[in-house]
Amino acid sequence: MPRAPRPIGDDERLEWLRLARSEGVGPATFFALLNHFGTIADAIGRAPELSIRGGRSRAIRIASKDEARREADALAAAGGRLIAWCEGDYPEPLAAIHDPPPVIAVLGDPRLLSGRCVAVVGARNASAAGRRFAREIAAGLGRAGLTVVSGLARGIDAAAHDGSLETGTVAVVAGGVDNIYPAENAELYGRIAAQGAVISEQPFGTKPTAQHFPRRNRLISGLSLGTVVVEAAERSGSLITARMALEQGREVFAVPGSPLDPRCKGTNDLIRRGATLIEGAQDVIEGLSGMLRTPLAEPFSPYSADGPSHWNIDEKTLSYARPRVLEALGPTPVTVDDLVRECQLSPAVVLTVLLELELAGRVERHPGSRFSLVS
Repeated sequence: MPRAPRPIGDDERLEWLRLARSEGVGPATFFALLNHFGTIADAIGRAPELSIRGGRSRAIRIASKDEARREADALAAAGGRLIAWCEGDYPEPLAAIHDPPPVIAVLGDPRLLSGRCVAVVGARNASAAGRRFAREIAAGLGRAGLTVVSGLARGIDAAAHDGSLETGTVAVVAGGVDNIYPAENAELYGRIAAQGAVISEQPFGTKPTAQHFPRRNRLISGLSLGTVVVEAAERSGSLITARMALEQGREVFAVPGSPLDPRCKGTNDLIRRGATLIEGAQDVIEGLSGMLRTPLAEPFSPYSADGPSHWNIDEKTLSYARPRVLEALGPTPVTVDDLVRECQLSPAVVLTVLLELELAGRVERHPGSRFSLVS
């Protein structure tokens, strides 16, 4: 079903934050719980019970109201604000990905998030020519009325932010919005916070670790109609961003480079695999022409009011279903449809059992409603 944005009060926003910060609750699990129970309050109250039913020795811990209040107050004191997925100023392209953050923290101007965005990413150890190109293409995209999104890393990211400061730029950071990484970009961070926007899904005060960066990358691509890769070595983070953009149904553009430069092997390979070759901002604008004329087609919504919470599933049925679903699962991800056919159970029963197992830490959720056993 399409998302139906609505205004919420501070108390409900804090409830969204509590569930998002609870033990074992990632973005996809968050919306599975909301689907299952129908309301945030019911999800918070009953998620611990589900985790026990899934085989966990102790119930998951739900973040307290005081913890959520402290985080919100610290962010507000720094000049930022929280935006929940259900609110009207949550960016629509990001809301449409399969695992959007339930709550984002924003420093600066949140209106930039609602504009038409293009990501510009690339190598940290970028060449002088690469940095110049990133700066120029970002400036050109900005003059065309597009907001440039990047990750505040050194190299291409920093150049893209610098080129689009005057027209609008968004920095997506891996830690909390207050954590400047790398430290050498402190001055640039300050200018973006004052003239653009800094966003994160991590709690205020979080220092980034390696696991945070791929999650940040999905936000960079998720905010954007298209992703431009300027320089990228093989197996680089920028290629992860490009892959995520493709999974999210967005356009990918790549700047060709010398085959003798290892920083260009990733971008040249993207072109070989079908990414659009570009030589300037106009190429990107033309490549996005259809998406710029009309909004994204009816976006995916991870929340459905017709979820299994509206079917009464008794414990006898679930006790019968649990061993069958577990037997059908393995290390290779399988879809819910496959499990329904294999187990001869209803989708509501299978989804309920999977949610129990997920909260217990026994299964892992993958894109495309696929699940695998945790080894």
